Amino acid sequence: MMIEDGKKIILFDGVCNLCNSAVLFTIKRDKNDVFRYAPLQSKIGKRLIAERNIDPKKLDSILLIEPDIAYYYKSTAALHIAKQLSGIYPLLSVFLILPRFFRDWIYDIIAKNRYKWFGKKESCMIPTPELNALFIDQ
Repeated sequence: MMIEDGKKIILFDGVCNLCNSAVLFTIKRDKNDVFRYAPLQSKIGKRLIAERNIDPKKLDSILLIEPDIAYYYKSTAALHIAKQLSGIYPLLSVFLILPRFFRDWIYDIIAKNRYKWFGKKESCMIPTPELNALFIDQ
């Protein structure tokens, strides 16, 4: 699938149970159809990472790619995603006022333990037919 103009792309760890759950959570609350999704491990994920000169070793679970060359990772990505969701979730963006090193410290604790706490799949998530249109590089 081609990347649609104007869509923000969420790259996620496709084998992480927590990450997959977060993607499904986001899909349910993306009422304005802002996002498209792809695993970090996919061809498109690797291409988008390379195009932005991002060191893949520094990525551990989530990357938000804006329609231009901009991107966010770790806690900043999660909070910018929350800002676009329906319900009370945009209120979480208030945490962007906290220093990034502090937000990312908390994020890193969760990311480091995500497989131990939430488990890991053998392969990347395969979306159901009704969700397939939201995923790129299938």
